[in-house]
Amino acid sequence: MKHFTLLLGLLFLIGCKESPKNKQESLDDVTNESKINNTMVVDLKTNDSILLEKGKKFAQSTQKVLGKNLMTSLQKSGTISAVEFCNEKAYPLTDSMALVHHAKIRRVSDKPRNINNQANQKELEYIEFFKTKINNNEPYEAIISNEEGTTNFFSPIITNAMCLNCHGVPEINIDPKVTQLLNNKYPNDQAVGYTKNEVRGIWSITFNNELNK
Repeated sequence: MKHFTLLLGLLFLIGCKESPKNKQESLDDVTNESKINNTMVVDLKTNDSILLEKGKKFAQSTQKVLGKNLMTSLQKSGTISAVEFCNEKAYPLTDSMALVHHAKIRRVSDKPRNINNQANQKELEYIEFFKTKINNNEPYEAIISNEEGTTNFFSPIITNAMCLNCHGVPEINIDPKVTQLLNNKYPNDQAVGYTKNEVRGIWSITFNNELNK
């Protein structure tokens, strides 16, 4: 049972859950605008919902591939191999899915486990936006912005009880052996100390509209 719980927790290294709903309105008659620092986020035209759904599809399909391969690794060699998989294979698999979808696909955080997952300034603003929504128990949606034929998609990754097996408090939520291995693989690990229902990071996906018709 303990190994099964840890398995579920490791699966959430890939991502816990995404925004449950999305909202679109006309850009010509925006009545609900949100400003994140100096970045204006507006609701979308109804016909832009196709691009929004594409962003969700890219995130979900990438998560599915990562989860399937992680499960295979666990079944063959156990949890040690699973952590090594995340360390060695997650990036190549994500990059391969990016090629399939003709998109740039990233999972980023303000508290990354791998320094390569550090969010940039714009992404940090979106993370703070989603944190505010969650902390205030307000509805939240995945967001897209369009810039000269390019779509940027952002969707939060939210922790739950299973996530805490690898992202909770060491010695309380995380098994000491897992903590030791994570420290060996990620000496600058910041992705711990979470509780349930917190924003651990976001999916940040960019794609060309013409290549994704």
